[in-house]
Amino acid sequence: MTAAAAAADGRGPDAQESGYRPDPHRWRALWVTLVAGFMSLLDVTIVAVALPTIQRDLHASPAQVQWVVSGYALAFALALVTAGRLGDALDRRRIFLLALSGFVLCSAACGAAPDITLLVVARLAQGLAAGFMAPQNSALIQQMFRGAERGRAFGFFGATVGISSAAGPLTGGAILALADGAQGWRWIFYVNVPIGILAVLLGRRLLPRTRRSERGHMDLAGVLLLGLGVLAFMYPLVQADAGGLGRLWWLFPAGAALLALFTRRQRRLVARGAEPLLDPRLFTTVRGYAVGAGIGTLYFVGFSGVWLVFALFYQHGLGFSPLRSGLAVTPFALGSASAAVVAGRLVERFGRLLTVCGLAGVILGLGGTVLLLRFAPLADAPWLAAPALFLGGIGGGFVVSPNITMTLRDVPVRMAGAAGGALQTGQRLGAALGTAALPGLFYLVLGRSHDYRGALVTALGAALAGMLASLALATADWRRDRRTGAGRRTCPEEVANDPVHARQT
Repeated sequence: MTAAAAAADGRGPDAQESGYRPDPHRWRALWVTLVAGFMSLLDVTIVAVALPTIQRDLHASPAQVQWVVSGYALAFALALVTAGRLGDALDRRRIFLLALSGFVLCSAACGAAPDITLLVVARLAQGLAAGFMAPQNSALIQQMFRGAERGRAFGFFGATVGISSAAGPLTGGAILALADGAQGWRWIFYVNVPIGILAVLLGRRLLPRTRRSERGHMDLAGVLLLGLGVLAFMYPLVQADAGGLGRLWWLFPAGAALLALFTRRQRRLVARGAEPLLDPRLFTTVRGYAVGAGIGTLYFVGFSGVWLVFALFYQHGLGFSPLRSGLAVTPFALGSASAAVVAGRLVERFGRLLTVCGLAGVILGLGGTVLLLRFAPLADAPWLAAPALFLGGIGGGFVVSPNITMTLRDVPVRMAGAAGGALQTGQRLGAALGTAALPGLFYLVLGRSHDYRGALVTALGAALAGMLASLALATADWRRDRRTGAGRRTCPEEVANDPVHARQT
């Protein structure tokens, strides 16, 4: 068999690490993880369109109902790195199935909640379960696939991330339209139950177990330091609507100090041959990991907040229903879905150039959307903007999928869970910043000028600034690759053969 054929079959050079043999169920198992991942990421945004109905039916205050969204995002982010390391140390399949089962139970509890307090508690637990499930998705992909197959698998994973983030408003609006009535919002949560139960049953049959040779130990002190550090950064952001950025500003330097202590502890553990929670060599030794994490974090600052701004503009500014508002941004989701799958097949050939082109496409698409919504006749502007949104979606598909692939492709499988968790933690922090800052800017301009178009342009302009910063980082990395002959990939075996790593294993 030729080298090209071996790579295409998942048995190229990367496929030889740790005596890898392709799992015959790997592609069916992938779809189980993607369905579960879609549900967990969709629930970050799907509830937003139902908040007015929930507030009315449960007689909740604005601050209470905001926790239905922000509490989920906070718990999700807190769990990611610890959950990823736990999957590496124990068994990714076991953690995934337990977390998925918990997610299903919490979804049912959210739907049945009789008051706002129990709904918020159920959402916190649901977010925690989602956070434990999410890093197992990327880790299982790395465990099950090698070579070109891994790129295609991450292409599907990237499509799932992009679609779930962009499709939340549409899906929520459609469910509210179909489940018409005073308690129709409950079906936003109940819909997860049958799908989740089916995914659990299929997962028990198809998902592989983590080999014992890949397992390690947990750094409990590191768990505490990292958790408190992430909480210190996230809490003011999720409380932004209640003045959290002004009242709780001191948590940002406190969080930075905690994360500095966490980093110091991880380095000391590595130096003496112990098992860290998050190996610092992921950022210093594994080619592309640090840059990819930075690109993803900056991109999600703009990407995540955009959908809340569109929902505010369409529903409050133009009087659209939740369903019609979701339909107006559907072109982005369609473009992202189609491009992400294709990008997974091209990433090994074009590398970081795909991310550069994708970010340029997102910026052009959203920039064109801003101009059309600002200057076109108001009645026609949303539909005239659809082609520009579609272009932005195609660009987004060439950002998320290739960036995930290039960030995680050289990570040793035994570190896959922690690496995926850290990557997604950065994305969640970026998303929290975007969802706090962009609607805040929208309301600030609206309060001063009562101009919905001006508020939209200001908020989306800030989103584009974050994407331009991500483009600058990606461009610098691409140019460095060109100077060094397309970049030198650090193979998993190089990290595994590191003297410190050897003492660990």
